[in-house]
Amino acid sequence: MKLNLLVTRTVVGGLFVGHGTHKLFGWFGGHGLEGTGGFFESIGVRPGRRSALVAGTAEALGGALLVAGLFTPIAAAALSSVMITAIRHVHGAKGPWVTDGGYEYNLVLLATMFALTEAGPGPVSLDHALGTERAGTPWAIGQLAAGAAGSTLVSRLAHSSVSGEGAPAVGAPSDDSVEAPAATPA
Repeated sequence: MKLNLLVTRTVVGGLFVGHGTHKLFGWFGGHGLEGTGGFFESIGVRPGRRSALVAGTAEALGGALLVAGLFTPIAAAALSSVMITAIRHVHGAKGPWVTDGGYEYNLVLLATMFALTEAGPGPVSLDHALGTERAGTPWAIGQLAAGAAGSTLVSRLAHSSVSGEGAPAVGAPSDDSVEAPAATPA
């Protein structure tokens, strides 16, 4: 049995559930939709509350799917999109090192999503039990591309909303990187 996949899925997915519920409900010391939405507004991801709702849902649902080992590439794509958006809007300009507020942590999570999708969820997973397991390099590249496309859409919509030229943003950076205005990066 490949316990490494189960342990990795459970730890990483569980932490994403926690970050999502930070945003959605203020659980585990989070700021809820209002606080997180206010922070998103302050960094130009608008409308902030809706962006917090979408990001929190992507993290909570994506994390839960990852823990269960169900629809693994879809879960990974949702989580990758949030991490890429966090890099674009919060961490990218600060360089790689988390000690400087950089994107190191987000990049590790992106690599983890890639590795889990490439390896598959393993024998102790709903994908395996239901025969819906999809794994391999093409799936890993596909989930990363889908995550990047989602992040690009979010970034364009946020920019349009800031400039008043288009629709409001529908997603936002990750709670692991942004909590509220006074929070420090993980």
